[in-house]
Amino acid sequence: MSTITTPPDVDPEIGYRPGPLGRLGVWVTHHTRMTAVVWLLIIVGLGAFAPKVEAELSGAGWQADGSESVAVRELAQEHFGGNASSAIQVVVRSNDGPVTQGAGKEILARATALLEEDSRIAEVVQPQEGATLSQDGSTAVLLAGAGADPNDMVRVADDLKGPLEDLSADGVQVNPTGASLLWSDFNEANLDAMLKSEMFSWPVTLAILVLAFGALVAAGLPLILTLAGLVASAGSLVLINQVVPVSIWAMNFAMMFALALGIDYALFMVVRFRAARMGHHESPRQAIAETMDTAGKAVLLSGATVLISLSAVMLVPAPAFRSMAGGIMLSVIFVLGATLTLLPLVLHKLDQRINKLALPWVHTGEHRSPKFAAWGERLWKRPFAFGLAALVVLLALAAPIFGLKTAMPSIKVLPEDASARVGYDIVQQNFGEGAPGALQVVASSDEAEATYDALTSDPGIAAAMPPMAAPDGTDHVLIQAVPTVDPSDPELGQTVDRLRADLPESAVVGGAAVENLDLKSQLDDSTPLVIGVILALGFLLLLVALQAPLIALLGTLASLLSTAAAFGVARLIFQEGYGSDLLGFEHQGFLDAWAPVFFFAMIFAIAMDYTVFLLASAKEHYEHSGDPREAMVGSIAHSGRVIFAAGAVMVAVFFTFALSGPLPPKEMGVVLGVAVLLDAFLVRLVLLPVLLRLTGRAAWWVPNWLSRVLPDVRFSHS
Repeated sequence: MSTITTPPDVDPEIGYRPGPLGRLGVWVTHHTRMTAVVWLLIIVGLGAFAPKVEAELSGAGWQADGSESVAVRELAQEHFGGNASSAIQVVVRSNDGPVTQGAGKEILARATALLEEDSRIAEVVQPQEGATLSQDGSTAVLLAGAGADPNDMVRVADDLKGPLEDLSADGVQVNPTGASLLWSDFNEANLDAMLKSEMFSWPVTLAILVLAFGALVAAGLPLILTLAGLVASAGSLVLINQVVPVSIWAMNFAMMFALALGIDYALFMVVRFRAARMGHHESPRQAIAETMDTAGKAVLLSGATVLISLSAVMLVPAPAFRSMAGGIMLSVIFVLGATLTLLPLVLHKLDQRINKLALPWVHTGEHRSPKFAAWGERLWKRPFAFGLAALVVLLALAAPIFGLKTAMPSIKVLPEDASARVGYDIVQQNFGEGAPGALQVVASSDEAEATYDALTSDPGIAAAMPPMAAPDGTDHVLIQAVPTVDPSDPELGQTVDRLRADLPESAVVGGAAVENLDLKSQLDDSTPLVIGVILALGFLLLLVALQAPLIALLGTLASLLSTAAAFGVARLIFQEGYGSDLLGFEHQGFLDAWAPVFFFAMIFAIAMDYTVFLLASAKEHYEHSGDPREAMVGSIAHSGRVIFAAGAVMVAVFFTFALSGPLPPKEMGVVLGVAVLLDAFLVRLVLLPVLLRLTGRAAWWVPNWLSRVLPDVRFSHS
């Protein structure tokens, strides 16, 4: 009697040999306790630090490392008693007589004592006639020198602005201002907006997920998974901050990005598991293996695309951008880890209970959507009509990008009642239009007179203070110069360029406004390189994933088109002001300078996320059938509903950020929300399927020499 033996490369429990991810999923189900304990340790261990994230992370880092303005700030801090761009200016204004007499004099003394008590303040400079005391005597500015780095000075601003404002009394108003206060007030307003947006987005997200999944338990899984990733990444950022300063914005962006991507990944996985378990009637472990080998592989490649796109931002030599990109990448790594290890464990344990509290019309085993299959057939029959319509809309929306202007944010990003903005306005009213953006020029002592003469003769300078020798005796002088224009006026950039060309060789020009100009210049220089690297790496990753150069190229170009359209819409809203009243902001006449490089990386990452989901499904169908029609229609039928639901979730998440808080989060919410709206619904569900239809078998053709070079990546699970 003969016995049937299982081939050595076949898993007897699964019925075929799973791929690496399938084996990982099966391994997790066999080692549930170990996996659960590891994740519990990660979440509890790192989660213990998570509550400190708001207090620990810094608010500065918005500087161009290696620039002339940063050199000036460091020289001023080291040799001139902390009289640097990060110093705190305390504006004291009396409504009844001279501020240096009576109640005003007493409040100035109390403010000085309060400042001197803080060890992070270097030297407190009293108001000086002709410089920091207004001509009518009603307004004075106390200068609290920076005795710590810019990140710590933002924390000083956090700690002191309340007590300083509380000194206001008897017709005397106290408003601390300056660059450190601006970032403190902005971070506070930004954090409030983020928390408010999170409160709005979670219930909206849950409602969309319930409709998408048709079951409350299944809908809750992505949110729980994302929460685990967020807690772990928040704790990690606190620990990393002990070694390298991390911007609070890193956590803000990580919160939003992890929520959006975590839901995407879990949605894709859960839908595939339910189809395998309830539709194909596979065993729980078979369903896990199939899910991991198909949806799991797409999730891994999508995550890799996101990480690659964001890693390109590291090419910008600015601490804030590097820490923001790093924070998002960290959250994506944790979300990916949870999706590929913790989620399979939870799915295996819940099994049929995942459909608890299901809606009555839901077919839990339905993976191939009849409605989206019908949509795919419609696109197959009339590709030119639908494809041309989508292309025309995208090109029309992208057209305004050619008039896009960028600049660093003005004081308008702050609420009108913020201390930094109130103090800014008072300084401008009493000391001149350019007074809030005073330039700082450091030169050698022997060129002090020539530097001063060049400053006072420049048409862009309203006034300059006499050179101040360094108190520590070093061979430096500091000259403060007030420009004729507001710090956000483009003319200031022309003045700075002219001064840098005309001043003596030893003179270097800085100040808070100039630091912004140098950062913008650095961003402008870095943007083409970052965009080029993102496009090249995105194409290479798609090529490896799909093993097909033509469709990898078309997928990359389609993502670029939706990104351009999003920036075209952003120009109309934030530069031209269309819809500004509806969104509740005061438009600046430009887009913030970091938007092209940073938002491009984020948008492209999300766009490629959907590209991978759709084309991975198309490749799976093509591997099974060899039929281009089945590849196109089948990919829409199987992934269309997931892309539609995931896109709706992302749009809801991003648009909630557009409805509250200061201007930059609104920019982020609108730009990313519009990008997802266009990408998920016009590009992935219309244009890219049409391109698959028109290219046919050529979409999947690969030269023999290339197939030998590329690793063998397949999405078939058997």
